[in-house]
Amino acid sequence: IMNLIINEGVSVFMVVINVALFTVTFLYYSSQEAFSYTRVMLGSGLAFARASATCVNLNCMVILLPVSRNLVSLLRGSCTCRCRVLRKQLDKNITFHRVVGYLLVFHSVVHVIAHLSNIERYHESQSTEAGELLLKLSSLGDRLNESFLNPIRTYNTTPTKEVLVNVSGLSGLVITLVLALMVTSSTEFIRRSSYEVFWFTHHFFVVFLVGLVIHGIGGIVRGQTAESLLMHNVSYCREHLDEWGDVDQCPLPHFRGSDPASWKWIIAPSLLYICERILRFTRSLQPVAITKVVTHPSNVVELQMTKTGFRMEPGQYVYLQCPAIAPLEWHPFTLTSAPEEDHFSVHVRVAGDWTAALYCVHHLTQGASMPNKPLAVDGPFGSASRDVFRYEVSVCIAAGIGVTPFASVLKSLQYKSSNPRKLYFFWICRDTTAFEWFRDLLLSLEGDTTGTGRLVSFHIYLTSWDDAQARHITLHRDSQRDVVTGFREKTFFGRPNWDQEFRSIADSHPGSNIGVFLCGPKAISKVIRKMCSTHSTSTLRGVHFHFNKERF
Repeated sequence: IMNLIINEGVSVFMVVINVALFTVTFLYYSSQEAFSYTRVMLGSGLAFARASATCVNLNCMVILLPVSRNLVSLLRGSCTCRCRVLRKQLDKNITFHRVVGYLLVFHSVVHVIAHLSNIERYHESQSTEAGELLLKLSSLGDRLNESFLNPIRTYNTTPTKEVLVNVSGLSGLVITLVLALMVTSSTEFIRRSSYEVFWFTHHFFVVFLVGLVIHGIGGIVRGQTAESLLMHNVSYCREHLDEWGDVDQCPLPHFRGSDPASWKWIIAPSLLYICERILRFTRSLQPVAITKVVTHPSNVVELQMTKTGFRMEPGQYVYLQCPAIAPLEWHPFTLTSAPEEDHFSVHVRVAGDWTAALYCVHHLTQGASMPNKPLAVDGPFGSASRDVFRYEVSVCIAAGIGVTPFASVLKSLQYKSSNPRKLYFFWICRDTTAFEWFRDLLLSLEGDTTGTGRLVSFHIYLTSWDDAQARHITLHRDSQRDVVTGFREKTFFGRPNWDQEFRSIADSHPGSNIGVFLCGPKAISKVIRKMCSTHSTSTLRGVHFHFNKERF
């Protein structure tokens, strides 16, 4: 449970808040005297509809905050967020966004089902077989100075027609369709196969929020007014229907719908998000100069750029836009340069239509001759790997192109004399060409980088090779330098034995807090998280591994 709180604390807290708010609201509408007659007509559908609606408002209030990148980056770097646990929660902003999205979908489904039942029960309450009390309540509003409880005024209609002619029903239908579109286009398959579809449909959230505000204007769920409750004794009058309007104890009850409340929930975060987008737009207009383009093996291109006022820290990332390719699309890339350099750079590997187009635009140009296709840059933003320098001992684990977050960190080691005093670097690649991306950097860092006793320990793993490579490696296995990488430390073949590696690190640094930073796929993430938990001791003075994963 403690690991769950540490790793998913904010998400767990949000689920608990949803459960608590749903329960409190459900009990309120199940017992409040003002809705006694409404419950007679709708049953438990009233409480389910109102409780789920309140939770929808809550989640809509929160869902934009974790995708406000500037806000998250500001909180992460502020003095109030020095706590390791809090920083870890901020690094999981996208996970939190998804959890809130799941909660929003769940409560929306409950709300829709509840109201479909309510509309049907409203309609049945106009039937001659409905019963005396329901017919009496449904007839209210037919005369002047009467207020209605049942929004369906005749039995000679259909529930579908009533939904389409009512503001609440029509707006509810629109936002339900919009939500369904956003959810179905947010699946991992759509994001990977057609990111543009995901990007465009996700921006229908504007339609959803506007429709949500309009949705409450109709006020189809109504309760008895406070003034009416003072004069109309519900417990007595519901048993004496023939006395309604004739005796002082039973005047005709008056009903009204609740005032629209959704706008009160979403106005502040919406304004904050508008400011966020204005800031992003302003920064995207600042000119970016591409000073150098370097083509690397395995369809990787390195872009070195400069921008006035650009300041970065190791491990941060930026969003890139290329108007020549797609004027509305922004894609995240980790910065691979050090803050001490006179430029900032990213390494882009072809992994889809957009990156393929970017590669085609820039890879033909190399050295001093620059491409004429401009880029827009938004950022930089904070990420988990910024915390490498907060530990005396750090472990960086990269898979393939996942090495890019640590390129900036490794470069910065050449300029810093503080933490980490020891850094273990694991890089797992499928083929030998991938090692050429940062070979020169890694060679310069091998051994003692600053003369202050700090060591970088390299562990390079090659997971795929052919027969020719195997013969060449075998022939030169006794060389002082590794035949694959040129390092003094030899390349390992296959996959790491993580249990053995973590045990060795724990034995070498007793009583230490060790930061573990990963940029790789989900499969390896599960393994590394388990290793951190397994090899962390329960005592306060023991070894503790702190897992951190790069997320964009």
